[in-house]
Amino acid sequence: MLRRNIRLRREYLYRKNLEGKERLLYEKKRKIKQALEEGKPVPTELSYELASLQKEIDLEDENTAVPRTHIDDEYANATEMDPMILLTTSRNPSAPLTQFVKELKFVFPNAQRINRGGQVISEIIQYCRSNDFTDVILVHEHRGVPDGLIISHLPFGPTACFGLLNVVTRHDIKDKKAIGTMPEAYPHLILNNFSTKLGERTANILKHLFPVPKPDTKRIITFANQSDYISFRHHIYEKRGGPKSPELKEIGPRFELRLYQIKLGTMEQNEAQIEWVIRPYMNTTRKRKFIGD
Repeated sequence: MLRRNIRLRREYLYRKNLEGKERLLYEKKRKIKQALEEGKPVPTELSYELASLQKEIDLEDENTAVPRTHIDDEYANATEMDPMILLTTSRNPSAPLTQFVKELKFVFPNAQRINRGGQVISEIIQYCRSNDFTDVILVHEHRGVPDGLIISHLPFGPTACFGLLNVVTRHDIKDKKAIGTMPEAYPHLILNNFSTKLGERTANILKHLFPVPKPDTKRIITFANQSDYISFRHHIYEKRGGPKSPELKEIGPRFELRLYQIKLGTMEQNEAQIEWVIRPYMNTTRKRKFIGD
């Protein structure tokens, strides 16, 4: 198993290294196509490659015209099977953190929760790869308050690190009748204001934690971005007054996420390349939004 994982990882990194060459070739073909369609002369620097590139253009279809990226490889098989998620915590979790992770188990369909105990991260990742888990979620805390959430996609990554803020669990709400029970149906997803390239990348990581729902399910999960803070809300809706008057009811939990790092590898790979990380000086760029408008 270890040798197989090393081989697969080496093949994945090799394909990722070819992206620059494929992107350069794609730009050359695009310029030739554009010149031919507009009836303009082909750029001089491409004239000596025109014959060979023209043959490749004629053989392309809609699937091969645009080069694939390592992001396509990461989630290439995501639609073939429902996601399986392993939930765990930092060592010696407090009672509030344990309660929060128990509620997260019902938020994410097909999730399994394990006690961390004395296991190291590499052992957990190896166990997940051996048992066909697609994602690992690790929740951290500070003095009994959940303050960090790490999502690692298997087998190659990416790994997204979020800060957790304003956590309100169902357990904290006194009126249990008002929130009702938490359904386990696959939810519809609402991803709001993930308009930048980094926002699309973040939304892609979040949406692949959930399987495809049935059209008539009444459970809704919302990730709404505002000023780079992602608000998580969990609702169900009912149509008591007819199909044109739906009523939303929040059933919890609720929290805010703040993205601070994405790296191209799994959780235990400290040497993995960092795709994006927030820097101290970025906190002063108030007018600049990284995830959405």
